[in-house]
Amino acid sequence: MNGAAIALAAAVRSGTRSARESVEESLQKIATGDHEIHAFLEVLADQALERADEIDRVVASGSDPGPLAGVPVALKDNLCTTGIPTTCSSKILEGWRPPYDATVVERLRAAGAIPIGKTNMDEFAMGSSTENSCSGPTRNPHDHDRVPGGSSGGSAAAVAAGFVPVALGSDTGGSIRQPAALCGVVGMKPTYGVVSRYGLIAFASSLDQIGPLSATVGDAALMLEVIGGHDRRDSTSLDAPAPDVLSAVDAGVEGKRIGLVTELVEDTAPEVAARVREAAEALESAGALVEEISIPQFRYGLAAYYLIAPAEASSNLARFDGVRFGLRVDAPDVAAMNVATRTAGFGAEVKRRIMLGTYALSAGYYDAYYAKAQRVRTLVADGFAHAYLRFDALLGATTPTTAFGIGDRTEDPLAMYLSDSCTVPANLAGHPAISVPFGGDEMGLPVGVQVMAPALGEPTLFAVAGAVERAAPARAGGTA
Repeated sequence: MNGAAIALAAAVRSGTRSARESVEESLQKIATGDHEIHAFLEVLADQALERADEIDRVVASGSDPGPLAGVPVALKDNLCTTGIPTTCSSKILEGWRPPYDATVVERLRAAGAIPIGKTNMDEFAMGSSTENSCSGPTRNPHDHDRVPGGSSGGSAAAVAAGFVPVALGSDTGGSIRQPAALCGVVGMKPTYGVVSRYGLIAFASSLDQIGPLSATVGDAALMLEVIGGHDRRDSTSLDAPAPDVLSAVDAGVEGKRIGLVTELVEDTAPEVAARVREAAEALESAGALVEEISIPQFRYGLAAYYLIAPAEASSNLARFDGVRFGLRVDAPDVAAMNVATRTAGFGAEVKRRIMLGTYALSAGYYDAYYAKAQRVRTLVADGFAHAYLRFDALLGATTPTTAFGIGDRTEDPLAMYLSDSCTVPANLAGHPAISVPFGGDEMGLPVGVQVMAPALGEPTLFAVAGAVERAAPARAGGTA
């Protein structure tokens, strides 16, 4: 089983390496490299070292600190952390310190992991480039003039730069997988309900899901086993234990039926399409049965997503009113204070999506827009269901292109939204999906190949992802 986090945890648990050494190495890398990348908003040096010493004392006593013992982990800044600023990269939450931990943070700590810092993101997870942050953009570690993807760009960049072996992000329409692809790391979105959303600051509640980013498929599998499972505090949490996926990574794909999705190949840049077809050929060589399949409903997913997600956001973000927490801009009366606070606190993209969502839900337009988008969502789910009658898993590109330049799409929201065209179908259906690095383009920029599976099909997903990873070619200017 491969993975820096797996190896590190094993070394700490056996006493051959200390957790303090692990944390000090991570902090040193952040100190020397993050001024160029800006992956982190907050580095928790003192807390991390204190926690590392606790882990080392547990090991010295002969006890087991857990499967992620001593592993530094980066947390996207929309995951609540007790007493630590959690801002969603928005001025409206500047300085807010939650009084509780998100469930996933609790489970990481219980497994011996050490939160090392909070990562930059698109404001309230609304974006595909990590440029919509009140703290400024994160840069792609492979080319500092290019975006890392979004909205979990800080977490993806932190792993790609080697600051941490693993990180957590959230995925509403591709916000884990898309930055994973652009940064050349593994990014996984679980089945909706497999991982608790308690303590995740909501963007679109029927779509949001927390998942891991890592350098390897094995590390992502371990992370999912740690953070997954039922949570009574989340009403959408499935009443089931975390899936057993670590053992599936090396299981192989002999006899598995893989569908190569036409729409996730043809509508991408030529070099991206070429890598996806090479991945399909590699799976065939490994014993899978690979056939091409068209799922035309996927082409409608993006339009439906950009009505459903903003509609849910307009409801969720109504809580940021200048009264209960975060920024407050004083004004003569409450209504004026609400307007002044939101005007000053929300960035342009968040305002755009709130207005779009409010309009889609308004009287006279609800049926024409939001209700119709929900029907399209059902069509997308039907497309998946039909495909899974024939196939165990599906394959396609994660992103239409490799990483684009910082500023290239900020003035063209539609061009930015198209970055999510390959990833939103899995969110609309609630199915698991993973992006695995698979070579690069002629400039050496990473390409991600996406594997999708039916709901609760995580074992199959990781088996196919492991096979893709083992066949991945070296990337020009980088490694496999």
